Amino acid sequence: MESKQLKVGISACLLGDEVRFDGGHKRSTFCDNELSRHVEFVRFCPEVGIGLPIPRPTIRLEQHGEQIRAVIPKTGGDVTRELSDFADKIQIKAEQLSGYVLCAKSPSCGMERVKLYDAKTGHARKEAMGIFARRLQELNPALPLEEDGRLNDPHLRENFILRVWVYGHWQQLPRPLTKAAVLEFHTRCKLLLLAHNQPIYRTLGKRLADVNTIDDAFAKSYIIDLMDALSEPASRRNNTNVLQHIQGYFKGQLSADQKQEFSDMIMQYHDGILPLMAPLTLVRHYLRQFPNSYLAKQWYIQPYPEDLKLRYGL
Repeated sequence: MESKQLKVGISACLLGDEVRFDGGHKRSTFCDNELSRHVEFVRFCPEVGIGLPIPRPTIRLEQHGEQIRAVIPKTGGDVTRELSDFADKIQIKAEQLSGYVLCAKSPSCGMERVKLYDAKTGHARKEAMGIFARRLQELNPALPLEEDGRLNDPHLRENFILRVWVYGHWQQLPRPLTKAAVLEFHTRCKLLLLAHNQPIYRTLGKRLADVNTIDDAFAKSYIIDLMDALSEPASRRNNTNVLQHIQGYFKGQLSADQKQEFSDMIMQYHDGILPLMAPLTLVRHYLRQFPNSYLAKQWYIQPYPEDLKLRYGL
């Protein structure tokens, strides 16, 4: 898959656009300098998109009974419906996206821990999701979402990019979907799923085996569950198990010394001495020496462009 075919939505301020309430931006170095080499960003600013000016009075989320409202304290205006409807307005574009990077803490775009104010007391709790972000997620439940601040965590960054590329592969499957195409996709995801959620791998496999035709309902359910399974970063223990599983494919080709070296490197990763990239580099070396068509298809081994260097810190 050519990386530039992937489209990723992003809060416009994260690419340096001066669209925030104070006329500033929150440029993300990773997105603007690194990820932009591999994806086409599609930028949005919901607050500007609904007609608010730059600069503008601040918006905050308030609890009103069972409802969360986006209000402008200075004017008393309520823009909840407008921000939610903006997600519906861009849905045709959103369906073409393989991921979305949201601006943290924003009452429109924040993914988690946005301040939620008590309308009566003015006290705030960090427990809400932005109005636009929530509707975007409702409309696109399989779409990988992440916040700019969380991308500073190497495990969350790697996990998000992994999901973007896997979702991109799914979107590029020929339509209408055939069982053969989905089985091939599922097979290529096998080691990834084993590293992230083994029970879901088995469940999805059984569902695929039992179905005859891939209709829209099955496809939607399948990809939502698969993307949910990948949404938690893989544990060191699970990665170790997958690496040992991979090692088994080479047992007939490797010498005793090579097998020991491989085992030692896997355990050094397990013990936190080496990064994940070390044993994976050895896997790729052995794959060049001893080609294996099944392993070569596994996205676990190289799920995204290597120059992003995402597994060096894991």
